[in-house]
Amino acid sequence: MPKQPLLQFTGKSIYCAVADVHIDPWIPVGRAIITHAHSDHARWGSRHYLAHKDSEPILRLRLGQDIDLQTVQYGEKFMINGVKFSLHPAGHIIGSAQVRVEYQGEVWVASGDYKLEDDHFATPFEPVKCNVFITESTFGLPIYKWQPQQQVMSEIDDWWALNRADGKASVLMGYSLGKMQRILKNIQLQDPVIYAHGAIYTVNERLREAGFDLPELTLVTRETDRKLFKGALVLAPPSADGTTWIRKFAPYSVGYCSGWMALRGAKNRRAVDQGFVLSDHVDWPDLNRAVKETGAEKVYVTHGYTSIYARWLNENGIEAAEVNTMYGNEDENEEEETVQDAAAGQDAYQEHKQALDGAINADKEGFEL
Repeated sequence: MPKQPLLQFTGKSIYCAVADVHIDPWIPVGRAIITHAHSDHARWGSRHYLAHKDSEPILRLRLGQDIDLQTVQYGEKFMINGVKFSLHPAGHIIGSAQVRVEYQGEVWVASGDYKLEDDHFATPFEPVKCNVFITESTFGLPIYKWQPQQQVMSEIDDWWALNRADGKASVLMGYSLGKMQRILKNIQLQDPVIYAHGAIYTVNERLREAGFDLPELTLVTRETDRKLFKGALVLAPPSADGTTWIRKFAPYSVGYCSGWMALRGAKNRRAVDQGFVLSDHVDWPDLNRAVKETGAEKVYVTHGYTSIYARWLNENGIEAAEVNTMYGNEDENEEEETVQDAAAGQDAYQEHKQALDGAINADKEGFEL
């Protein structure tokens, strides 16, 4: 009888049968280990949750104050039915974690979502040695290569300064959890008052209440004097795009922060004035680097360009397979970004389809085996 895999991909989650524990389940279960608080990985309804302590404020905000939640530190070991677990930094957003699972000398790591560049807010990613690595591939094509973070932040600073000089509000869009905290920690604050949509204000205040070092934001309300928006920076989620809410800032310029802005058609598709290529996921070189540093003999690819990246790994000497999960829509309240930009990603795939074989075979950057 063949040996049962330590972790299995079921119709519910990434499941450890020996411990009877689910990792990032997408339906209610008994015991759930959560890699991070984005809504495609942290869903309501499970009886018991376990996550890193820095995820607690947002998990309780989104799943309910009264959820049964146990928290641990990075590197803290805990046993469930003889299986050894620990959480390790993923660098994706605040509290994001890779789940290390060890049983009878075999080690698997479920990464959730991750990035390697230090954003000065989330604990930076740490590679974890393992036999089997479960990875995302949101930007798993050779066309995705990010510029250094500070270069992008300088572009945002310059855009805001130009708009201030022109008497325009700068409406900057991005995910309320992760992207906005990263921006606030790295841009030059040209004005002590930063305005925010309710979705971003709520997340920011919950983190500040929990003791995290973030600037105070000013909530935009119906009563806010519109004259105050002249030259100001206004933070907004993708869902605010095209709504009546945004019209109150006129005259304004719209900037949009996303890895999808690297695509030729994404900026036009969203009709924004300025696109900033900023992602909380690994790009192509860092994806390969992360996989290599685990030393894994086998890799499972859960979401993104799964078939392409699994093929790349197989052709470069690492056994790999794609698996079907429900991950990928980072925040269902901001799902519009995922829908539109996934379409842009599909366009990019079609644009590069003929050259893809050559790119996969030729682009060895970060993957010298």
